[in-house]
Amino acid sequence: MTAQFLLRRCFKVEHGHTVLVHAAAVGVGSLLCQWANALGATVIGTVSTKEKAVQAKDDGCHVIIYKEEDVVTRVNEITSGQGVEVVYDSVGKDTFQGSLDCLKTRGYMVSFGQSSGSPDPVPLSALAVKSLFLTRPSMMHYTITRDELLETAGEVFANAASGVLRVRVNHTYPLSQAAQAHADLEGRKTSGSVVLIPDGA
Repeated sequence: MTAQFLLRRCFKVEHGHTVLVHAAAVGVGSLLCQWANALGATVIGTVSTKEKAVQAKDDGCHVIIYKEEDVVTRVNEITSGQGVEVVYDSVGKDTFQGSLDCLKTRGYMVSFGQSSGSPDPVPLSALAVKSLFLTRPSMMHYTITRDELLETAGEVFANAASGVLRVRVNHTYPLSQAAQAHADLEGRKTSGSVVLIPDGA
């Protein structure tokens, strides 16, 4: 549902748009890439390893391995210097300024997480350079009414049933190892979704 409200309502991705998705191989990132690709957008995804790059490419991305390549330079190369309409950034502090730099004039910066920490405060003058939009949305504000909730969930399930979305459960942990699951998430050792299984199940 996070992917739905980000792609369909926070900034409505359409055919012909170019989007940048950070952490493209994690649960939400993977769904964003698949869905945006199905909508006819050009999708650029950042990942940390070659293994994660394989999944992101399978999800329809032009892949940037950020530990080996400069993200802003590669985005400029891929877009012929035009930049992207929207950046979906769940990383935060480490990627924030680069995300702004990748946007085209009147582009949208959608900051929906901060796995690397909170970004530094942004002066309005930093957005004025290209008349940028900046939002920090929350799903609860996009599913306030029962109708919004049903519409959001309905579109997700319909896309999963039709094969547009492939939910990747790449890691499972017994509930007793929840701390290890969190450590692996924080250490960027996971891809796709992580599921905790009740002990003995």
